[in-house]
Amino acid sequence: MVFVDFCVNLFRMDTNTINILYIDDEPHNLNAFRASFRRSFGVFTAESGAAALPILASEDIHIIITDQRMPNMTGVEFLESILTTYPDPIRILLTGYSDLSAVIDAINKGQVYLYVTKPWQEDELRLNLEKAFEVFALRKENKVLNDQLMLVNEQLEFMLRQKLLS
Repeated sequence: MVFVDFCVNLFRMDTNTINILYIDDEPHNLNAFRASFRRSFGVFTAESGAAALPILASEDIHIIITDQRMPNMTGVEFLESILTTYPDPIRILLTGYSDLSAVIDAINKGQVYLYVTKPWQEDELRLNLEKAFEVFALRKENKVLNDQLMLVNEQLEFMLRQKLLS
């Protein structure tokens, strides 16, 4: 939890701005999730992958949780379809079924961070969401540091070329 606090401060966020998008075709699951986590996180919900796309376009989503078995598109198919457009959010697959091929697809195709079975345990899921945000924050910090390193490297190369030309 201390590291989560550090990450939150690093990005000038409070825990209410850790935005989670939960996608499930069962409205009672969406309501239960919202009721359980809305005080701790920014919670967005959608009943399908298609309904989730406008939310992803308009909100800064840090974690995406999706049910695997939904009509029209599975959770893995949805996650795979948004990888190039929305590569940063941490992905969690939530399902009531233990399907080994879905787990393998989730890891290989959807780049899923965690596979959770229904019904979820609130405390355990909360801890996993906090850990997922730690990963998100570390990746973001790593990207910033890499960008800074590239800039410094370019500046050093420029200075070296200037010195060689003198």
